[in-house]
Amino acid sequence: MALPFEADRFDAAVMALVRFFVPDPAKGVAEMARVVCPGGTVSTYLWITGEGPPAPFTVELAAFGATVARAPSTDAARMEVLRALWRDAGREAVESREIEVRRTFADFDDLWSSSMGVSQVEDAVATLAATDVQLLKARLWARLPADAQGRITYAARVNAIKGRVPNSP
Repeated sequence: MALPFEADRFDAAVMALVRFFVPDPAKGVAEMARVVCPGGTVSTYLWITGEGPPAPFTVELAAFGATVARAPSTDAARMEVLRALWRDAGREAVESREIEVRRTFADFDDLWSSSMGVSQVEDAVATLAATDVQLLKARLWARLPADAQGRITYAARVNAIKGRVPNSP
C-alpha cells in the first residue's frame, strides 16, 4: 500500500499471488504504477478463487467444521475485477489471460509441509484434534492420489494481467 521506493524507479512491478491480501486493490495498483517509469509494465497474477493450493484443504477441512480464513480481497482474483482495476488505473496495452499451473510434490509429506506454509491453512488445521488431523490427511490422500513414484500433482488456474504505465504527455 506504500512501497518504500521513489517514483519512476523501476521498469516493471509484479505482484505475485498476493493481491488477495491487499486491503484496497485500486490503491495497490496505483502504488505499483507510481514506482514504475512511464512506459513500464505493471502486472499481477493470482489464484482463481477456490482453485489455489489451499482449495483441497478448504474442502476437506469443512468436513470437520473448520474453515480456512478468507483473504480481505478475494474478489480481486476475478478477471472482470482485474480488468476494471487496470482500466480504471489508466493502464495502456492491457493484456489478460488465464494460465493453468501444475505443481508436483515429491510425496504427500512434501504436499503437507508446503501447505502448512500457508498461514490460513495452518491456522485451520491447528483447531483440529490430533485424531482429526490424521483423518484429514487420509481424506486428502484419497482426494489427491499419488502416481507410481509417489508424486502428487496438483493443477490450478491463475488469472494474470499486465498493462503499461502511460508515457507522460
